[in-house]
Amino acid sequence: QVQLVESGGGLVQAGGSLRLSCAASGRTFSSYAMGWFRQAPGKEREFVAAITRSGSPYYPDSVKGRFTISRDNAKNTVYLQMDSLKPEDTAVYLCAAVRSGSTVYAAIRPNEYNYWGQGTQVTVSS
Repeated sequence: QVQLVESGGGLVQAGGSLRLSCAASGRTFSSYAMGWFRQAPGKEREFVAAITRSGSPYYPDSVKGRFTISRDNAKNTVYLQMDSLKPEDTAVYLCAAVRSGSTVYAAIRPNEYNYWGQGTQVTVSS
Protein backbone atom coordinates (compact mmCIF):
# COMPACT_ATOMS: atom_id res chain seq x y z
CA GLN A 1 0.00 0.00 0.00
CA VAL A 2 1.25 3.50 -0.80
CA GLN A 3 -0.24 6.92 -0.20
CA LEU A 4 0.54 9.81 -2.51
CA VAL A 5 0.41 13.53 -1.72
CA GLU A 6 0.91 16.13 -4.43
CA SER A 7 2.08 19.70 -3.89
CA GLY A 8 3.39 22.64 -5.87
CA GLY A 9 0.37 23.66 -7.90
CA GLY A 10 -0.77 27.24 -8.26
CA LEU A 11 -1.49 30.12 -10.57
CA VAL A 12 1.12 31.08 -13.15
CA GLN A 13 1.20 33.22 -16.27
CA ALA A 14 1.62 31.68 -19.69
CA GLY A 15 5.28 31.00 -20.37
CA GLY A 16 6.01 30.47 -16.70
CA SER A 17 7.13 27.41 -14.78
CA LEU A 18 5.97 25.27 -11.89
CA ARG A 19 7.45 22.25 -10.17
CA LEU A 20 5.08 19.66 -8.80
CA SER A 21 6.08 17.15 -6.16
CA CYS A 22 4.47 13.86 -5.19
CA ALA A 23 5.53 12.39 -1.87
CA ALA A 24 4.89 8.70 -1.32
CA SER A 25 4.54 6.88 1.96
CA GLY A 26 6.15 3.54 2.66
CA ARG A 27 9.58 2.01 2.31
CA THR A 28 9.27 0.44 -1.13
CA PHE A 29 8.99 3.52 -3.35
CA SER A 30 11.71 2.21 -5.66
CA SER A 31 9.44 -0.76 -6.48
CA TYR A 32 6.86 1.49 -8.13
CA ALA A 33 6.56 2.89 -11.60
CA MET A 34 5.21 6.43 -11.31
CA GLY A 35 3.17 8.74 -13.46
CA TRP A 36 1.50 12.12 -13.72
CA PHE A 37 -1.90 12.72 -15.25
CA ARG A 38 -4.13 15.75 -15.53
CA GLN A 39 -7.83 16.30 -15.69
CA ALA A 40 -9.65 19.44 -16.74
CA PRO A 41 -13.35 19.98 -16.03
CA GLY A 42 -15.50 17.94 -18.39
CA LYS A 43 -12.52 16.16 -19.92
CA GLU A 44 -11.01 12.71 -19.56
CA ARG A 45 -7.93 12.05 -17.51
CA GLU A 46 -4.90 12.71 -19.71
CA PHE A 47 -1.44 11.18 -19.55
CA VAL A 48 1.28 13.75 -18.86
CA ALA A 49 4.42 11.82 -17.94
CA ALA A 50 5.66 8.48 -16.65
CA ILE A 51 8.91 7.27 -15.21
CA THR A 52 10.14 3.72 -14.85
CA ARG A 53 11.76 2.26 -11.76
CA SER A 54 15.11 2.73 -13.51
CA GLY A 55 14.36 6.40 -14.18
CA SER A 56 13.48 6.39 -17.88
CA PRO A 57 10.90 9.07 -18.73
CA TYR A 58 7.98 8.96 -21.16
CA TYR A 59 5.87 11.88 -22.41
CA PRO A 60 3.04 12.51 -24.84
CA ASP A 61 3.73 14.92 -27.69
CA SER A 62 1.62 17.61 -26.01
CA VAL A 63 4.21 18.18 -23.26
CA LYS A 64 7.41 16.76 -24.73
CA GLY A 65 10.21 19.31 -24.51
CA ARG A 66 8.34 21.38 -21.90
CA PHE A 67 7.80 18.96 -18.99
CA THR A 68 10.36 16.84 -17.18
CA ILE A 69 9.60 13.99 -14.82
CA SER A 70 12.17 12.78 -12.32
CA ARG A 71 12.30 10.71 -9.16
CA ASP A 72 14.35 10.68 -5.98
CA ASN A 73 14.04 7.25 -4.39
CA ALA A 74 15.91 8.39 -1.27
CA LYS A 75 13.16 10.98 -0.68
CA ASN A 76 10.25 8.83 -1.87
CA THR A 77 9.32 11.63 -4.24
CA VAL A 78 8.55 12.08 -7.91
CA TYR A 79 8.70 15.51 -9.51
CA LEU A 80 7.19 17.16 -12.55
CA GLN A 81 9.02 20.25 -13.78
CA MET A 82 6.71 22.20 -16.08
CA ASP A 83 8.18 24.96 -18.25
CA SER A 84 6.74 27.14 -21.01
CA LEU A 85 3.29 26.63 -19.58
CA LYS A 86 0.26 27.30 -21.73
CA PRO A 87 -3.36 28.08 -20.77
CA GLU A 88 -4.35 24.65 -22.11
CA ASP A 89 -2.16 23.08 -19.40
CA THR A 90 -4.71 24.23 -16.83
CA ALA A 91 -6.03 21.20 -14.94
CA VAL A 92 -5.86 19.21 -11.74
CA TYR A 93 -2.60 17.26 -11.82
CA LEU A 94 -2.59 13.82 -10.22
CA CYS A 95 0.25 11.56 -9.26
CA ALA A 96 -0.11 7.80 -9.69
CA ALA A 97 1.82 4.68 -8.73
CA VAL A 98 1.85 1.03 -9.69
CA ARG A 99 4.02 -1.66 -8.18
CA SER A 100 6.13 -3.35 -10.84
CA GLY A 101 8.56 -6.22 -10.96
CA SER A 102 10.17 -4.67 -14.03
CA THR A 103 12.64 -1.80 -13.90
CA VAL A 104 11.77 -0.72 -17.45
CA TYR A 105 7.96 -0.80 -17.29
CA ALA A 106 6.28 2.53 -18.06
CA ALA A 107 2.54 2.87 -17.51
CA ILE A 108 0.84 5.47 -19.70
CA ARG A 109 -2.85 4.61 -19.24
CA PRO A 110 -4.86 5.50 -16.11
CA ASN A 111 -6.14 1.95 -15.68
CA GLU A 112 -2.57 0.67 -15.32
CA TYR A 113 -2.24 2.46 -12.00
CA ASN A 114 -3.78 1.39 -8.71
CA TYR A 115 -2.70 4.22 -6.41
CA TRP A 116 -3.62 7.87 -6.88
CA GLY A 117 -3.09 11.12 -5.07
CA GLN A 118 -5.79 13.73 -4.51
CA GLY A 119 -4.36 16.13 -7.07
CA THR A 120 -3.08 19.68 -7.16
CA GLN A 121 -4.59 22.50 -9.20
CA VAL A 122 -2.51 24.18 -11.89
CA THR A 123 -3.94 27.30 -13.50
CA VAL A 124 -2.16 29.05 -16.36
CA SER A 125 -3.42 32.51 -17.22
CA SER A 126 -3.05 34.04 -20.67
